[in-house]
Amino acid sequence: IEAVDGSHHAVRREGRRLRGATVRAVEARGKHVLIHTDHGWTIRTHLQMTGRWRVYGPAEPWRISPGKARVVVRTSEAVAVCFATPSVEIDRTDRVLAGLERLGPDLTAPQPDLAEAIRRTRTARHPTLADLLLDQHTAAGIGNVYKSEVLFLAGLDPHAAPDTVGDAALVDVFARAARLLRANVADPRRTTTGSRGRQRLWVYDRRGRPCRRCGTAIRSDTHGTLDRVTYWCPTCQPPRNPDHGAR
Repeated sequence: IEAVDGSHHAVRREGRRLRGATVRAVEARGKHVLIHTDHGWTIRTHLQMTGRWRVYGPAEPWRISPGKARVVVRTSEAVAVCFATPSVEIDRTDRVLAGLERLGPDLTAPQPDLAEAIRRTRTARHPTLADLLLDQHTAAGIGNVYKSEVLFLAGLDPHAAPDTVGDAALVDVFARAARLLRANVADPRRTTTGSRGRQRLWVYDRRGRPCRRCGTAIRSDTHGTLDRVTYWCPTCQPPRNPDHGAR
């Protein structure tokens, strides 16, 4: 590593520690991307909804505004840039890993532990399926887009309480999410429909537009402490509880 710079305060404070280090490994845990070095220090970014990593040649122009660069890792062979991520940590590797111990099974892994995801589901006590799927301590990797898309594909009402859904149906939800996440891991233009054209998603961000399956108008609602928007089809995902307050 020749230099680590960028606009995030963690990079400005600790980036100099990594100069001269060698990248030992890069791994993903859910939406956390970890860059481990032989100096015993790690860069951790949490991409949330906006962050993305891109790798360029040393003289290659960036395709995203440099003003959005939160972390820039420069080597003699490449420049790795993390754009628009709100969360960056540079710390000793053991401390970074200790902070991630509470994460649930990583659904991007080749064989995620779905039985552990179910066990955690039964102790999490989330009020709705939509809240459950965003809990990274239950299963890591599902974001707001996949939450809506997976529940649509499973035919489940996002307002349903997890304890009204059997284990087999929940395993199906997590397995679907894992397949979609792995299929899209290298493509920022996410698709859940199998189409690479304009019809990439089933319900997400399609409020008021006709369902691609049945023609019913897609609805939306907010869930959780962050008021994340959920999209669903009231026909393909019939309510288990009619008093869900959807709009």
